[in-house]
Amino acid sequence: MKTFPMFLKTSGKRIVILGGGETAAQKCRLALKTDATLVVAAPALDLELAGLAATGRIEHHRGPITPALFEGAALVFAATGCRGADAGVAALAKAAGAVVNVVDAPELCDAFTPSIVDRDPLVVAIGTEGAAPVLARQVKTKLEEILEPRLGDFVALAGRLRDAVAQRVPQKKRRAFWRWVFAEAPRRAHAQGRERDAAKLLKEAIEAGGAPDGAIAAGMVSLVGAGPGARDLITLRGVQRLQEADVVFYDRLIDTEVLELARRDAERIYVGKTPGAADWPQDRINAVIVAAAKQGKRVVRLKCGDPGVFARGAEEAAALDAAGLSWEIVPGVTAASAAASELGRFLTERDAVDTLVLTTGHASRDGTPPRWSEQLKPGVTMAIYMGVGAAPEIQAELLGAGLPEGLEVEVVSRAGSPDAQMLRATLGDMARAVAVSGVANPAIILVRRPKPVSLSLSRRAAPRAVAS
Repeated sequence: MKTFPMFLKTSGKRIVILGGGETAAQKCRLALKTDATLVVAAPALDLELAGLAATGRIEHHRGPITPALFEGAALVFAATGCRGADAGVAALAKAAGAVVNVVDAPELCDAFTPSIVDRDPLVVAIGTEGAAPVLARQVKTKLEEILEPRLGDFVALAGRLRDAVAQRVPQKKRRAFWRWVFAEAPRRAHAQGRERDAAKLLKEAIEAGGAPDGAIAAGMVSLVGAGPGARDLITLRGVQRLQEADVVFYDRLIDTEVLELARRDAERIYVGKTPGAADWPQDRINAVIVAAAKQGKRVVRLKCGDPGVFARGAEEAAALDAAGLSWEIVPGVTAASAAASELGRFLTERDAVDTLVLTTGHASRDGTPPRWSEQLKPGVTMAIYMGVGAAPEIQAELLGAGLPEGLEVEVVSRAGSPDAQMLRATLGDMARAVAVSGVANPAIILVRRPKPVSLSLSRRAAPRAVAS
């Protein structure tokens, strides 16, 4: 960062706006949201600013611009509309020790005006260091949609009760209490317009010394799908669980940028299983998850892709059930979907492919390989997870069952990541092409067997790179 984001205190201070036209009026509208004394310095004011001066909302300074004008100012806006005049008054203000924003001149600014989502006292500021103000406004629009319009009133209510919480709710219960306030019944009631009900719930919980029994699932475990790799492919619910977690157990293939979405003070524990190694067998992973949950912690078990697709999630859930612990599944984008996206493909297409089969390239515990040919009927796309190492066996089994050598095969490694690799081949040449290309796990093999008469879509987005 080239700028440090922080909020300036304005109580008992002045904000000075230099200029009397529309540009100055825009800054004045923003500054009026604060409790500062607004001083607008200009020989004359436009109609809007003149009206504000007439009602006493702002002070109109008509005199000369001197260093005394800026003494004790929290912030100065140079908004005369003249680049030369703005530069001159900005230099004078800086010499007087003021923090200065010069409109449309980032190189002259000490501070930049962010896009603001105002739910006072909750305020979200979005800045781009002057590089992309349009993007900042787009982010603001998204946040305006997410945060309910009257959320600020609820935040203010919670703020008024903080002292009572400190006095009546034991410290060890406070995190859970505030999590309940802002994620459960009180916030929902307020968002639905039932402000009195929300206040009543809060006050009753404070009197009782904490959130209602069962309102917060102590020892709750969330089996969260991180998606195929890229940070922006995790779901909003997955991000929420990461930000609530006390401890995160994560896999070998989890991108470090995804881990950055977790709360700063959350404990992060690596439990990745490296092929051929025994550092973290599944029984040990089950045991540490159960142990953390029994301590009353909010646990996230972060898995690549979707926790319900070849991720051993069922085994972990069974261990939690046996320990009498609560758990939930937070789905994620599975690798088959990400692979199809990389290829510009669709996993199903009307009249051509109406069935999707997700299978694995690994043999079962007794060493028996899957019967891929029994699943690959006409009208099927088969996604084979972690199958690159078994490419010769897959090829031999499919060809041995009479499937045509010319059947289309696509392989995508690290789908959804910037370093994704793609390979197209025929079934007859698959094993050789995989060996020559060096494509490696984590990878998905997509084998597509359309119906005899295909009306599939012909236009597809071109993949970034294709090896053959």
